[in-house]
Amino acid sequence: MLHRGTSTLEIAIMPEQPIVDVLISSYNHEAYVEEAIQSVLQQSYPKVELLVVDDGSTDGSVPKLRALSQRYGFTFKASSNRGLCTTLNNMIASTKGQYIVPFGSDDVMLPGRLAIQVAHMQAHPETGVCGGNIEFIDAEGSSLSRQRHRTARHLDFDDILLGRQPGIPAPTLMIRREALELVGGFDPTIGLEDLQIILKIAKAGYVIDALDQVLARYRLHGENTYKNYRHMIDSILKTYALFDDYPHTRRARALFLNRMVVKLADKDKVLARQILRQIPLRYWSSKTLKGITRMLFGI
Repeated sequence: MLHRGTSTLEIAIMPEQPIVDVLISSYNHEAYVEEAIQSVLQQSYPKVELLVVDDGSTDGSVPKLRALSQRYGFTFKASSNRGLCTTLNNMIASTKGQYIVPFGSDDVMLPGRLAIQVAHMQAHPETGVCGGNIEFIDAEGSSLSRQRHRTARHLDFDDILLGRQPGIPAPTLMIRREALELVGGFDPTIGLEDLQIILKIAKAGYVIDALDQVLARYRLHGENTYKNYRHMIDSILKTYALFDDYPHTRRARALFLNRMVVKLADKDKVLARQILRQIPLRYWSSKTLKGITRMLFGI
């Protein structure tokens, strides 16, 4: 049926809304995963396909997810533990959407998030990845006082590699499928997905856009992946190794290791010392000395 004042020609040339595939790889988040799923199902954007894979959980996630799938009609699969990036690649291969949104099973989308990002991506075909700000919440879902809302910015490969501008928080990523396919998807040898895929897509010539809107709520709790420092550091160093042929990669690696020495000097002195030994003397900086001072004197 035509609305008054709308011609058949206008209907015919209206662009079709693209499909967005939201991919949740869930691991031992029984307490949080239903809220994550509900936040996807409640998006204002109409063309969303949700796929949830349990990646070998040992808690009660699988029966819970199976029941939620039957109730709401999204696709659910239970798998042995294969790791996040392998699971994401398998999920992408079974979907068809123009935009891919990997999403944590313990985080929460704000209702207008996907509509905002699709509009931006449709208007900017040069953008391979876009994201936005996050709101930090605690395990119970209450907003925390510590928030960091940044202004909009365009990022290129050097911006991200060298940390010249703040990057995009993982819970807000939307990825253009053609860009993802161009770079061969996620590297399954690397445990964390966000930095590697952003760098790969930026290196391929796409723009990375950070929007100024708050798009998701990031839950801080005892099982966050970023708190496993050895895993995080190993994943980031493997990511830098993908770009060993680039002239600034050694500097980027040293900048990262110096930050980690400072961060871990009073948390894990053994790991901090191991990291310190990986920093060539020519890349020592005030951060290096600050980390050493903390390790020795606790200040």
